[in-house]
Amino acid sequence: MAGPGFSNRFGNAGRGGGGNAGGPKPARTRLQQLLYWGAVLAVWGVIFLVVFFAVFARGLPDTSALYEVDRQPSITYLDRNGALIATRGTQQAPPADLEALPDYVPAAFIAIEDRRFYYHPGFDPIGMSRAMVRNMRAGRVVQGGSTLTQQLAKNLFLTPDQNMRRKVQEIMLAVWLEMKFTKKEILALYLNRVYFGAGAYGIEAASQRYFDKSASKLTVGEAALLAGLLKAPSRYSPVSESERAATRATVVLNEMEATGVITPEQRAAAVLEPVRVSRTLATQHAQYFIDWLDKQIRGLVGEPTEDMIVETTLDLTIQTAAERSVRRILDRDESKGVEQAALVALDGDGRVRAMIGGSSYADSQFNRAVDARRQAGSAWKPFVYLAAVEAGYTPETPVVDQPVQIGNWSPRNYSGTFAGQMTLANAVAQSTNTVAAYVADQVGRDSVSRAARRLGISSRIGLEPAMALGAVEVSPLDMATAYDAFANGGRRVEAYGISRIRTPQGRVIYQRSARGPVGGQAINNPPLYYMNQMLRGVVTSGTARSVAIPGRDLAGKTGTTSDYKDAWFVGYTGGFVAAVWVGKDDNTAMRGVTGGAAPAAIWKAFMTAVLPRLAVQPIPNGPPMPEGWVAPDPVGDLMGNLADPYGGTPIDPVDLNAGQPYDGARPDARPNPRIETRPVPGPQRSDPPDQRPEPPAPAEKKPDALFF
Repeated sequence: MAGPGFSNRFGNAGRGGGGNAGGPKPARTRLQQLLYWGAVLAVWGVIFLVVFFAVFARGLPDTSALYEVDRQPSITYLDRNGALIATRGTQQAPPADLEALPDYVPAAFIAIEDRRFYYHPGFDPIGMSRAMVRNMRAGRVVQGGSTLTQQLAKNLFLTPDQNMRRKVQEIMLAVWLEMKFTKKEILALYLNRVYFGAGAYGIEAASQRYFDKSASKLTVGEAALLAGLLKAPSRYSPVSESERAATRATVVLNEMEATGVITPEQRAAAVLEPVRVSRTLATQHAQYFIDWLDKQIRGLVGEPTEDMIVETTLDLTIQTAAERSVRRILDRDESKGVEQAALVALDGDGRVRAMIGGSSYADSQFNRAVDARRQAGSAWKPFVYLAAVEAGYTPETPVVDQPVQIGNWSPRNYSGTFAGQMTLANAVAQSTNTVAAYVADQVGRDSVSRAARRLGISSRIGLEPAMALGAVEVSPLDMATAYDAFANGGRRVEAYGISRIRTPQGRVIYQRSARGPVGGQAINNPPLYYMNQMLRGVVTSGTARSVAIPGRDLAGKTGTTSDYKDAWFVGYTGGFVAAVWVGKDDNTAMRGVTGGAAPAAIWKAFMTAVLPRLAVQPIPNGPPMPEGWVAPDPVGDLMGNLADPYGGTPIDPVDLNAGQPYDGARPDARPNPRIETRPVPGPQRSDPPDQRPEPPAPAEKKPDALFF
């Protein structure tokens, strides 16, 4: 049988006497067994590694692109004086020389990111094990195990995906980097390629972006702050998250002291020395202005293919004054429901000197200065009265504040009472609704619409009766543009913010014409003279008395919509205008906030701060008066019209076309004594919006000086 034979053959061989050839093999020693199984495991280990690398190495990136930087072109924005406002896109400065950096700068990154950097081969099994244990205990990821070399490999070659395949590839590339470069070269690559937030790549770009200085001049505290950023650049940003960034920087300082990078005395000194972030980065509200320009750049030069420098019209000092004024009044009136504000300031040629699009750019990037459309309220009335004076009215034309009905609509005054006979100038100063509605009906609401369009209003303008009282949705930018014609001598302007676009090497890509798009004369005289006279009265004796600044020639108009949903003040002096709006994004009511309150307070604080810097002149008179024109005689006009409060004696029309092409008001539109007026019921809550003028607000205290 096979079984017994098989056994017997081995048994016979074992018992034969023919030497050791057929005898039993000697048992392996323990050393031989260890070597044998070690060899077996090594073979299988090699096979496993070959298969492992074959699987995970598939899809590894091409490392020949190590020194190539694939980035979007950067756009650097400068204010009118050459100061940095912001840089959008990718900013990458020339590589920093490791030898030129203070020793504590690279040491700060090693202390917080990879203490064993000089001792591991690219990955750190000890660090990975320690991180794994801590994460398991916490039940979430609280510590990473990646070395500095692994982070460099990820930043250079890999996507941010979190999976096993990418992690293995990261380790493989880290080992490759360690084999190819020295530790010093790896550290230099890391510091020059890592992302620090705010569009800055590399230690040099980050130092310039955050501190306006070279990386070679970083202090211990600044180095700690930058090292702390790497964990999460947006979360620990010293601009938007200053408190959290300071806490993180303290952790870095502790690690630097623990590893002997700095002494306890150096740490104590670093804590006491404040870290000051660049004021240009801290100017967050200027980002609304940059957003506005960013859309325009594509239209001027197409999609950027190279780094560009945009020279703008913004004045950072004026911008900062605007930010301060807005912030102070928003904080002051928060209890009244004032949540948002917008401000646009233009010079007489339409250059944007300041723009604020909201209370906080970090919280909301929606630009209320440009993109919001809110009802103008009584700030719209200057267009009504411009059409009126172009049709023959003067500031001294008698009008009557009494109940008026136009179709099935009747306006009411804020006071709920009627003042009777007054002059047109007084009706403007007191923002009398009944007079504005009556005058618009007489001169024609289409004439009012044409006047507003001529000055720069781009929104839809309806012709319903309530339009006369501001039932028109406009942006602060449109209002500032339109009022600029009153401030600059009657010329229409186009608001703009870009003067020139060039490359860093100086090649000009775009240059705005010295004259720019010329709108021509939008308001002639005497209408311009009359309007400035009446709008001055709003400041000297009307609803905006609180904005008066001694020694300054100021004019403007308040505006408040019904239920206090929107409040405005648009004011100007010679060659400078600012429009201010406050309200809520959800269009709900504030608590009793009128145009003469919060908006006027912001405007006065802003103008008080910037007028000395601007050295503005009085409001200009504009083009020459028509030949033979005589200034109105208030007493004579009043005596001549006692029998007819609406001015029954026809007024000789002025030559509206003398000196300038524009569509004037209807030539036959004049004060008409025969309008049908009849008593109407008292104020009703169902009245259309924007029908409340505003009482004067208390005078504002003098604002503090600018903080720089």
